[in-house]
Amino acid sequence: MGRLTETIKHLLIINVLFFVATQMYGEQMYEWFSLYFPKNDHFQLWQILTHMFMHGGFMHILFNMYALWAFGTPLERMWGRNKFLFFYISAGLGAALIHIGVNYYYYNAGMSALLDAGLSESNILEIINGGQYNTEWYKIAGQSTIDNFLAAFNTPVVGASGAIYGILVAYGMSYPESELFLIFLPVPIKAKFFIPILIALDLFSGVTGYSLFGQGIAHFAHVGGALFGFLMMWYWKKNQFNKNRWN
Repeated sequence: MGRLTETIKHLLIINVLFFVATQMYGEQMYEWFSLYFPKNDHFQLWQILTHMFMHGGFMHILFNMYALWAFGTPLERMWGRNKFLFFYISAGLGAALIHIGVNYYYYNAGMSALLDAGLSESNILEIINGGQYNTEWYKIAGQSTIDNFLAAFNTPVVGASGAIYGILVAYGMSYPESELFLIFLPVPIKAKFFIPILIALDLFSGVTGYSLFGQGIAHFAHVGGALFGFLMMWYWKKNQFNKNRWN
C-alpha cells in the first residue's frame, strides 16, 4: 500500500483522537456523539456524522482503521482526496439513513401494538426515555416485537463500518480480480466474490437476528453503506464520472 495518503491519514487521526477521548471521558462521549434513535432524548443532529468516528472498543477501531487503510488507499490514489472524502462520508451517511429507517420499522411495529391496546404514546415515550419498560407490554405484542422496539429506541450506533462497507464495494468494483481472505476461511477469494458474500452474511444476520460475527453489530448499517457505495459507483461508471479526479 505504501505511504499513507492525506485523507486516509487525517481520517485515522480523527478516529484515534475520538477513541482516546472516549477512554478519558467514557459515557459522556457516547452520549454526545453516538447515533441515537431520533425520538430518543439523547438524539442530536450532529450524531449522524460524529458516530462515524466513535468506536466501541480497541478491536472495533483496529479492524475498521485497518480496512480504511487497506482498501481506501488505492481508491484515494485513483480518485483524489476530495472525491474519496465525498464517497466515504456519503457512504457513512447512507448507512446511518438505512439503520434509522430499519429502526423506525421496529419502533413503529412496537408502538402501534401498544397504542392499539389503548396505551398513551406520551406515557410510553416517558417510560422508555427513562431507560425503563413495562413487562406487561410483552403480553400485548410478544417478546420479539417489544425487544426489537426497545432495542431500536435505546441502542446507539457507533463506528465507521458503514462507510467502510461503501469503500469495500468501491474497491471490489474497481479491483474485482484482487484476492482477499476471510479470517475464519484462510483461502484467497477474488474481491468480486468476497465482498458480495460478506454483505450477504450481514444481510442474513440483520434479517434473522442470528449474527455470525458476534452481538451488538449494526448489520443494516453495513448493508446501507454497501448499498450507497454501490449506487454511487454505478452512477459514476454509467456516466464515466469514475475517471475524474477531485484533487
